[in-house]
Amino acid sequence: MRLGSGTFAAGCVVIEVLGVALFLRGFFPAPVFSGAERQAESPAPEPSAGASSNWTELPPPLFSKVVILLIDALRDDFVFGSKGVKFMPYTTYLVEKGSSLSFVAEAKPPTVTMPRIKALLTGSLPGFIDVVRNLNSPTLMEDNVITRAKAAGKRIIFYGDETWVKLFPKHFVEYDGTTSFFVSDYTEVDNNVTRHLDKVLKRQDWDMLILHYLGLDHIGHISGPSSPLVGHKLSEMDSILMKIHTALLAEERDPLLPSLLVLCGDHGMSEAGGHGASSMEEVNTALVLVSSAFERKPGDVRHPTRVQQTDLAATLSIGLGLPIPKSNTGGLMFPVVEGRPMREQLRFLHLNTVQLSKLLQENVPSYNKGPRPAPAQCPAGAEQQG
Repeated sequence: MRLGSGTFAAGCVVIEVLGVALFLRGFFPAPVFSGAERQAESPAPEPSAGASSNWTELPPPLFSKVVILLIDALRDDFVFGSKGVKFMPYTTYLVEKGSSLSFVAEAKPPTVTMPRIKALLTGSLPGFIDVVRNLNSPTLMEDNVITRAKAAGKRIIFYGDETWVKLFPKHFVEYDGTTSFFVSDYTEVDNNVTRHLDKVLKRQDWDMLILHYLGLDHIGHISGPSSPLVGHKLSEMDSILMKIHTALLAEERDPLLPSLLVLCGDHGMSEAGGHGASSMEEVNTALVLVSSAFERKPGDVRHPTRVQQTDLAATLSIGLGLPIPKSNTGGLMFPVVEGRPMREQLRFLHLNTVQLSKLLQENVPSYNKGPRPAPAQCPAGAEQQG
């Protein structure tokens, strides 16, 4: 049986429409939201063992103050490679011998700024539609660390890339945004952030300080990662990190509640100087957590370990004593709490597990929690053996 030309054309149109729909569904997936956001938040359930505990209560914060130093396009080898050793001596000292934890944080594509900020603070994976939104970022409605911190009464100050001001228009008690689209400027765009530091580091009226430096990214776009300008910019960033760290140490009064300095990148930098795709140079970013809580013993060698960029949201939430964002897909970076008592470690992991379990239950219809395994049977006579 021969098909008429009209029928054949109609079939082609149907196939094309289905193909486009399938492409859009995969390339621009709907964001994962927790249905619990529309309901009153319930505490994490008690573990099955134990007569009574405080596990249903949110744990107290681990850090008194948090400073996030985000250097745009800070790929991992700029800190942990030869460039870091040469141009960032203070940071290298902290990584190799100081009170710090080092990670290579993997950023998922698209490796552009706005989706990466969302990933860092929500713990979820933004879609490629955010590449378009990156040009004019809308207010972030998804549950995130900044909104949680503000709701808890944390006073947040921000200086740097104005993308943050667009995402969080009413969250900062003080801010000064800089534009990211004058790519030829890699000096004043950072000076406009640094000029606030001397005064703000002496003040006691904030709990979170966020700094987003754009100069390194701009140098990459102009002349690539091998440019001598990269070394000069890394040296500048190293001196800024040293200034912040020494100021935080000087202000610490309670050794049980130290401050936390987070050095991170939003994405990496390709060998051509750009970003947005999925090459190793674009997805591997440096992440260094600095705090006296991470003091190491002599001979304690800590090599950078691999984590997902989304793991920072859960880790910051635990560190600030906040609920983990409901759409978070990341895991607590365990080295951060490894020095805490065992019961606290289990509590933190329990909170993360419950949050992830709720997310699965609400977004994966086929997900069912398996039956609780029966208690292990003790072999006869084992109780006498201790």
